[in-house]
Amino acid sequence: MADNGAANGTVTRSTLRQQIADALRDEILAGRLRPGDVFTVKQIAEQYGVSATPVREALVDLSAQGLLDSDHHRGFAVHRFTIDDYRGMVEARMMIVDGIFRRHLSALADAHQPQTPAPPGEPDVRFGAVLASVRRRAEAAARAARAGDLDILIGYDIRFWRELSRLVAANDYVADFLHRLRVHAWVFAVPYLRSDHELLDWLWGGHTDLVDAITQGDAAAAIAVVEEYNAHALQWADRLERLQARGH
Repeated sequence: MADNGAANGTVTRSTLRQQIADALRDEILAGRLRPGDVFTVKQIAEQYGVSATPVREALVDLSAQGLLDSDHHRGFAVHRFTIDDYRGMVEARMMIVDGIFRRHLSALADAHQPQTPAPPGEPDVRFGAVLASVRRRAEAAARAARAGDLDILIGYDIRFWRELSRLVAANDYVADFLHRLRVHAWVFAVPYLRSDHELLDWLWGGHTDLVDAITQGDAAAAIAVVEEYNAHALQWADRLERLQARGH
């Protein structure tokens, strides 16, 4: 019985650790925890009404993901990304995503061909079936972008790109790396976007265009959509830099 209790305690602590990490990541992505904000393990533990151990573990996890900076004397602070950091994120994902689509030209064409349905009672894990789920994310993200609903857009955009990366790259390591870049990019962008009077002009909503290109097996069109998306992101970074130079 003692062993079972220890095991259950481990599972509970691990689950709590993940829940706290997820909650804090959402706060950072939403811009409610802003770059440079400082807090301690004790403050977060009191906020969530939990013990210090899972909180400390969650904060260490977020530090390892590059979202927090740790200071033994001050506690933890939300990492402050620069415009140059953001440009580096965009350029890194440009190179990786472009390589994925160029490498999988034939795979995209093959995926466009009719497929045999899965046998009754077996899960349908075909390319087309998974792509249908990605399309639903794409449509929700595109609607949020048109409406200027940043909170909804962030959630669907992150899930859209993660599912799409796993589907097209067929490599979880690549997908996880791209996911981390995208989270970092949003963490940088959100505080600026929330105060941008031209928000609607800078929220990209071409998710469904990308899914359409992949559905049609047109890798060249898919690459063009991604290139337009990344160019849009870099144009926004240039504009932000000009605004900061003018003291806005």
